[in-house]
Amino acid sequence: MATPLFPDTDLHGLPALPAEAVEHGEVFTRRWVVDLILDLLGYTADKDLCDVKLVEPACGSGAFLTAVASRISASCRAHNRPIGDALAAVRALDLLDRNVQQSREVVEKQLVDEGWQAEKAAEVAAAWVEQGDYLLQSDADHRADYVVGNPPYIRLEDVPDHRMAAYRSACPTMGGRADIYIGFYETALQSLKPGGQLGFICADRWMRNQYGRRLRQLVKRRFSMDLALVMHDVDAFDDQVSAYPAITIISNRSQGEAVAADTTRAFGSTQAHDFADWYTKGTSESITTPAFQAARMPHWFPDEDSWPAASPARLATLEELTERFRLLEDDKTGTRVGIGIATGADKVFLTDDDTLVERDRLLPMAMVRDTTSGNLNWHGTYLVNPWTAEGDLVDLTAHPRLFKYFEEHGAALRKRYIAVKQPQRWYKTIDKVDHRLTRRPKLLFPDMKLTIHPVLDEGGLYPHHNLYFIVSDVWDMRVLGGLLLSKVAEAFVEAYAVKMRGGTLRFQAQYLRKIRVPDPAAISESDRVALAEAFDKRDVKAATEAALRVYGLAELPD
Repeated sequence: MATPLFPDTDLHGLPALPAEAVEHGEVFTRRWVVDLILDLLGYTADKDLCDVKLVEPACGSGAFLTAVASRISASCRAHNRPIGDALAAVRALDLLDRNVQQSREVVEKQLVDEGWQAEKAAEVAAAWVEQGDYLLQSDADHRADYVVGNPPYIRLEDVPDHRMAAYRSACPTMGGRADIYIGFYETALQSLKPGGQLGFICADRWMRNQYGRRLRQLVKRRFSMDLALVMHDVDAFDDQVSAYPAITIISNRSQGEAVAADTTRAFGSTQAHDFADWYTKGTSESITTPAFQAARMPHWFPDEDSWPAASPARLATLEELTERFRLLEDDKTGTRVGIGIATGADKVFLTDDDTLVERDRLLPMAMVRDTTSGNLNWHGTYLVNPWTAEGDLVDLTAHPRLFKYFEEHGAALRKRYIAVKQPQRWYKTIDKVDHRLTRRPKLLFPDMKLTIHPVLDEGGLYPHHNLYFIVSDVWDMRVLGGLLLSKVAEAFVEAYAVKMRGGTLRFQAQYLRKIRVPDPAAISESDRVALAEAFDKRDVKAATEAALRVYGLAELPD
């Protein structure tokens, strides 16, 4: 269940809003999902649950609390303790009074149904549930062994400015256009006692989106990402929602073993029990069933820019490669990933007319259309180049035809933001030309493509900004090209990149930099030959077979 956000009365010095006036992000969780989360955390009745503290930041109508009450009741029976011993075992908050009352009622009913006296049940329910804003509580109120729930998933524009300002102040991870649940993750993690655990079902977009970066940094720095169980196609809530949910288990300890798991539409109560049994017993490295698949990894991914998305088996393989191999972009090999030149006015700066201006002011450009076949086939596009070999703007008076051409387009060039900022440099392109790049062999990658598509420029063209490039001081570019043509290299990009309509991938620098590669000196001569030949022939199958040998893999899991 997700938290209602705004109280009928002012609890924290903020202007109160009627409960009906705003979006509260209420989505209620099915009981079997709640039980799954509690089982994954090990919050079970065989333990003395009176001696630990569970916090629910967003109790809503009490779905989590019903299950918690049942488990605490069974724990008290098993350990011969009165239910009154559990008065401090749970702390649940909600901003709406109606939800506080409803949650108390369901807790009281559950305890009475399990045989406890009504008076004691009411006392426990009242002690457990209170009205309040979880994100604005003092730290002393938060200390917990377990934090569980379904935090609110609310768009930024649905939160009044005054309350959002208070949340941002309290929760530094809520940068940019972060949704409210980011703050709930941060506050919950900060509240965990040593060894404490968080178990949320929530949108998983924070693992990859820019607004989740600060939260990923926090997790990487101080906590252990234990489990990510993706449930995108599962009917996990009472109402249909499109929030891309996942169950995450995070512990307040150094990063340990991690599990990546995914589910199908067949995942329900029975399958959830089977998964929890596999997860908690730890008897096998991986499991695949019609309803779910999962894999154990020595630890979670180290990057904070983005966490990958793929099948659990593939994630485990990528994590293992991440452990064994270094990044493609590497100072030791002088390997660098970059993007071609942005002009800010392609209609002016790009031309097919090789007589337009002075010949030395025309720089041959590599365009996306030149790479279509897999071999570089230049179509004759030039950059009208305002830059000297030393990286300065040319003196226009020394190039009368260039001067005349730029003046003819002066109105358009001077309107650009970059020209407004630097009016005396009105004819510059956004990026400088690095003339050394023209002469270097380089692999070119079109920005958008269904599959990875490295194309070799032996040296002679300068890349346009819709092309990314790789240069290296050490690599034979044909060998590297074969490695990058393989499905192994593509798997890294596919796991991190944003997919466009129709499955098109973005082969941007940030994703190419995720690729792990071996030491070029460690590749055998036979494999070097095989990779280079596969690249020349555009033979993805042969490139992949050679890459698997080089990476020491028997196969690449789907």
